[in-house]
Order: sequence, then C-alpha cells, then structure tokens
Amino acid sequence: MNKTSKFAVLCAAAVFFGQGLQIAVAADEHGRSEPARAEQGRPEGRGPAGSRPGFDARGQVLDERHNHGRYYPPVGTIRPGLPEGYRPYYRGRDRFYFSGGIWYAPRGPGFVVVRPPSGLVISVLPPFYSTVWFGGVPYYYADNVYYAWQPDQNGYAVVDPPDNADNANNADSPAAPPDNPQQDLIIYPKNGQSKDQQAADQYECHTWAKGQTGFDPTQPGGGQGGGSAMSRSNYDRAMSACLQARGYQVN
Repeated sequence: MNKTSKFAVLCAAAVFFGQGLQIAVAADEHGRSEPARAEQGRPEGRGPAGSRPGFDARGQVLDERHNHGRYYPPVGTIRPGLPEGYRPYYRGRDRFYFSGGIWYAPRGPGFVVVRPPSGLVISVLPPFYSTVWFGGVPYYYADNVYYAWQPDQNGYAVVDPPDNADNANNADSPAAPPDNPQQDLIIYPKNGQSKDQQAADQYECHTWAKGQTGFDPTQPGGGQGGGSAMSRSNYDRAMSACLQARGYQVN
C-alpha cells in the first residue's frame, strides 16, 4: 500500500471514530438529562394526584381550611415595603397594616406578616373570604383569621376561632348554616347584594327581630316555653321591616 492509500485509510478511520465518539457522548448526555428534566417538571409541595400544590411559585402557602383555597405568605415573612392599597389600623400603641387578607406589622426597616390580635375591628372584609357558620352565627374566614360582624362598631372584629372550628369540614366544604331562621320568608335582594351580604343582613335582622319580640325561631318553641303564633307573627313582621330597610323584597 502506497503512502497516499495509507493516508486515505487513516483519515476515514479518524472520521468514523470521531462520529462514534460524538454519538456515545450524546447518548450519555441524553441519559443524564432525562431524569433532570423529569425532576424539573415535578412540582414541589404537591400533595396527592390532582390536588393543588401546597405552596405557589412565590413560596406562599395554600390555605385549605373551610375550602378557602387561597395562597398567603407564611407568618414571619419579612417584606421591605407594604403593598399598594393597604389600610392602617391601631391597637393601643401597636400598628398593623391590612391588604388582601394579609396582616403586617413594622419590623426594623421592613414589615413582617403577623396574626392580628382579637378585637381589632376592620370596616371592610378581605376581597376573598369564606363564610362559615358555628352555632347559628356566621363568621368570615381568610388566612387563618376569623371575623365577626359587630353592629355596635359598624365593622368586622377579629375574633378567636369558634369552638370546634378545627373539626368543621376544614378541608372539604364550608360549614353550612343551620336551618334558616327566616325559612317562612321569601327574600329577594333588590340592590344586587351578594349571597354573603344577604346572609349577614339576614342574621343581623334576625338578631334585631329577636330582641324586639323575644321570639327566636332557632330555639324550640321560639325560646318561650312553647311559643305562640302571635309571637311568630310579630317576629316575621319585624324581620320583614328590617330587611326591607336594607334593600330586600320580602314576601
């Protein structure tokens, strides 16, 4: 074999060997990258198949109590500034700031996510909340905080969790209201009131009508040792007057 032929054979061998090396390297990289891609596609914090992640991409925790289904930053989260649209509140010398259902307090140069103290009264509920009922009383829930309407303060107070709150369908559905104390009345909102607003208005009018007449349809015999048709009639008239004054049609 002359020099030219030997050179040609060596070149062909080099080309073949180089291609084989590239294929082997690519195969090795493919074998290593597949598990990495699979790992990257596995959402962190996800529970059983089909459930929502336990936290979102910003590290906020999913609040599933009472089927609430919203994400909030964990208590203790530090932020350099307050979000737009916050509202300031004061409890003695302590300052708190409220925005989107989240409570903040000053901490050094920034603000820390906190739980508000009981008794703090707000004028407007969070934009997203769940209505839950305990003992015939509606509570408004968001981010592990319960609120209750306070007529004397014309606002919603932060309250301690109701008795048995942790056992009332926390992860399944909101606790259902008891049998409607206004079950004989047919009520229509005339001003576009939401279901939650209607529920609050009905409860407040029920409390007022009960105080005016002494009749409580949620109690056996109306709470009057047997009750009377006249007491129920007076109660219904008081309920109707209260609801009509709040923008409802009552039949």
